Amino acid sequence: MAVAHLSLKPVENPAALKDRIHEQLKTAITSMNVYANVEEHRLDERQLSEELGVSRTPIREALCRLENEGFVHTIPRRGAFVARKTKKEVLEMVTVWAALESMAARLITENATDVQIATLREMFSTFGENGAVQAHIDEYSDTNIAFHQALFRLSRCDLLSSLTENLFLHMRSIRMRTIVEKDRAARSIIDHMHIIEALEARDTELAEGLVRRHTLDLGKHIEEYVDWLD
Repeated sequence: MAVAHLSLKPVENPAALKDRIHEQLKTAITSMNVYANVEEHRLDERQLSEELGVSRTPIREALCRLENEGFVHTIPRRGAFVARKTKKEVLEMVTVWAALESMAARLITENATDVQIATLREMFSTFGENGAVQAHIDEYSDTNIAFHQALFRLSRCDLLSSLTENLFLHMRSIRMRTIVEKDRAARSIIDHMHIIEALEARDTELAEGLVRRHTLDLGKHIEEYVDWLD
């Protein structure tokens, strides 16, 4: 078991203390690759209060709020830990993600401008060949995540974006780790190009179906190959 070392800085505005502590902790926790190893990451209240420059009371309140959002779990007499999802929980999230993101694709074909859709293609301009993807896998991982964020943004449906905000944060670490497995990066960029082509053509049914299949394929990969969630 390791104590989680989060990247934090003192909170200076007491008027928005609770919200700022919550946001800093949430950002720091979701920036961690919590599935990189099997260690549990304990959150030390004293350490957090020292780094943020606040008392333990607002730290506890923020941790409680984060627990309600599924980012932290508390074990009696042991303390608070960064939450790791089970395989079953992740597969359920993938199913929900596929439904919501496919609807986002449908809405893009109806609402987004040609210029906005073109920005999706520009995101992958530096990854022309499979070798380029593998040689810059960390950069591609970030681009992959940004692509899925952009689909919800371009849907122009604020509720879709808000509904998926925490879901996306939970899935971020899963996507970061699985993208390097079983040559998924190369297949991912091909899928993305086909999705973009369907969006550019305003082919609503095709775009919706491609996005759904792309995400459900992630679920199949997790179900078949991922044993580090059990």
